[in-house]
Amino acid sequence: MGDFLRSRRARIRPEDAGFASGAGLRRVPGLRREELAHLAGVSVDYYVRLEQGRNRGVSDAVLGAVADALRLDQDERDHLFRLARPETSRGAAAGEDAVRPEVWRLLDWISAPALVMGRRMDVLAWNGPVCALITDFGRLPPRERNLVRLHLLDPEIGRRYPDVDTIAREAVGHLRIAAGTHPDDPELWELVEEVCARSEEFRRHWARHTVRTKAYGVKRVEHPEAGPLTLTYEVTRFPQDAELSLLVYTAERGSAEEAALRDFAKG
Repeated sequence: MGDFLRSRRARIRPEDAGFASGAGLRRVPGLRREELAHLAGVSVDYYVRLEQGRNRGVSDAVLGAVADALRLDQDERDHLFRLARPETSRGAAAGEDAVRPEVWRLLDWISAPALVMGRRMDVLAWNGPVCALITDFGRLPPRERNLVRLHLLDPEIGRRYPDVDTIAREAVGHLRIAAGTHPDDPELWELVEEVCARSEEFRRHWARHTVRTKAYGVKRVEHPEAGPLTLTYEVTRFPQDAELSLLVYTAERGSAEEAALRDFAKG
């Protein structure tokens, strides 16, 4: 929580918040703690305690005031509240055996590439078309069925995705939210440490505390058989399976990408 608050405080220029820039007198970028405390309407000592992680009993009103002072967007604001009140993990995250048979059946009925992933972006269920698009997940050991590892650490699959920085930023945004919700998840931190050590792009965005909920977007793929593809994707959650997300790739009607996805569905 302290690192997150400091990173957001550092990005606000003093003059934009009504303070003199004090060129040459500031040792760190952005607002001073006392300036942020003033904007949030709390004492400097109280704000210092927040940056030190001593946030037990902090009220919604104070968190909201700090979020306003830091000019947080909605994703960042939600993240701040999660950091202030982390959940205690109830055992391991949902695994493959936790994906209901009905969900597997749903994937079989979806003709577009689709998969189900857990909070660490582990691929827990999939259909045939998504295997044709990305890889045959059934042939991979469970630990390697992870979109972050596949996109950023696997050389063969990684070279298919030219927008590496975007993929890294979106992965960090997702995992930062998961870490704020489940800070005591050892497998999550093992994943973060591994990818930070091996991916410069991921390491850079992780250091920036990038937080973003990405529910839809565009992904470019250099497919070894279908050629260059520009696909759209949608992510949605299962209301009764909060740890699971459904990811579906689609294409514009009448496009070459649509034809490629239909070929993937034929097997």
